[in-house]
Amino acid sequence: MSSLAPWERAARGAMLLDAEGRLAPTIFAEMSALANRTGAINLGQGFPDEDGPEEVLEAARQAITDGVNQYPPGRGLPVLLEAVAAHQKRFYGIELDPSLEVLVTAGATEALAATLLALVDAGDEVVTLEPFYDSYGAVIGLSRGQHVTVPLRGPDFRVGHDELRRAVTDRTRIILLNDPHNPTGTVLDEATKSLIVELAHQHDALIVSDEVYEHLIFDGVAHHPISTLPGAADRTITVSSGGKTFSTTGWKIGWLSGPAALVERILAVKQFLTFVNGAPFQPAIAVGLGLPDSYFEGIAATLQHKRDLLSAGLVAAGLPVSRPQGSYFVVADARGLGFDDAAELCRRLPSLAGVVGVPISAFCHADLAAEYSSLVRFAFCKRVDVLERASAQLAALRPGL
Repeated sequence: MSSLAPWERAARGAMLLDAEGRLAPTIFAEMSALANRTGAINLGQGFPDEDGPEEVLEAARQAITDGVNQYPPGRGLPVLLEAVAAHQKRFYGIELDPSLEVLVTAGATEALAATLLALVDAGDEVVTLEPFYDSYGAVIGLSRGQHVTVPLRGPDFRVGHDELRRAVTDRTRIILLNDPHNPTGTVLDEATKSLIVELAHQHDALIVSDEVYEHLIFDGVAHHPISTLPGAADRTITVSSGGKTFSTTGWKIGWLSGPAALVERILAVKQFLTFVNGAPFQPAIAVGLGLPDSYFEGIAATLQHKRDLLSAGLVAAGLPVSRPQGSYFVVADARGLGFDDAAELCRRLPSLAGVVGVPISAFCHADLAAEYSSLVRFAFCKRVDVLERASAQLAALRPGL
C-alpha cells in the first residue's frame, strides 16, 4: 500500500504537487491571478458572469424571508427531491422515487466525492476519460482507488472502443463519465454509451455519470442519460446540479439519483462531508427545474451563439478550434500561432491579446499531457459584450508571433 497520506494521493491525482512533492498552485489559480494582475479578460474559469432567471432568484429571496434558513433534511428538502424526480421524468422518461432514489448535495463536486468515497475501496480501479475534470483525480486518490484513463483522441475527441475495452477489467469498480464533457465539449455517442453498459455488466462495474451540462448542448444534439439505456439503470448513479443550468454556481446545489441501495450508501458518507447545505437555495432550484421548455431551449441557443462568437475570434487569430457539442468550453490549437506549448501561450496571452485561457494539459496525467500540449480551453459562458471584446482582441493576433 502507498505510504502517501490520503491528501497527498489526492493532490497527486489532481496534479497539485510539484516535483519535490510540495503543494503547488494549480494552473487555474495561476491563470486567474494573471488575469487579475493584468486586467485581462478571464476566459479560463468556467463560471457565468450574468445572474440566472429572476424567478429562481426571487424564490431564494422569498425562502430566506420565509425562514428557510436552518438545516434542511439530510436527503434534501422534499420540494427539491420531488422537482429532481419530476425533471428526470419530464426530460428523459426516468421514473424515480424522490424519497429513496434522489439525494441533494453541495454541488456536483460533493455528489461525486461522496459517491466515490462510498463505493470505492483501496485498490479498486476507476476509469475516466482523459482529459478529465481535475477533481476526479483528487477524489479517486482520497478513496484510495487507482485511476485508469481512456484518452479522447483529437481532433473530434472521440472514445476509441478498443482502448475502452482494454481499460475496463475485473478490477474496475466504477466507470466515471462526464457527458457533455469538460474540457472538450464532446457528447458521447450512443455506440460508446452502449459499450460502456456492456462492459459494466461484463466486469460487474458501476457507472457514475456527471451530467451537469445536460441542458447546455448545441446544434440539435439531444442529451440521453446513460441510465436510460437497457441494463444501465440498476448500476448507474447520475449526477447533476443547478449551477450551470441556472447560472447560480455559487449556490452549490447539486444532486444525484440512482438505485435506492446505492443512494443510501452515498448518504452515509455525505452526512460526514457537508451534512446538509443551501436551505433557501433548494426551493429556488426546484422552481428552476420546473421552468417551461422555452427556458431550457433558450439557454442552449444563447450559449451556442456565444460559442460561435468566440470561436470566430479564435479562428480569426489563427487558432484552429474544435466544435464543441456541449458545455461552456471551446478548445483551440496554439500551434496556429506557432506555439507547441499551450501553457506558454496562456502565460503570454494577457500581453498579446488581453485574454486568459487554460492549457488542456492541466486536465491530463503527465504521460498524456504531451499529446495535448498545444491545446487551450477557453470559456464562452460570459456576457456577449465581453466575448465580443475578447474576440476582437484575439482577432488582432497574427500567426508568427
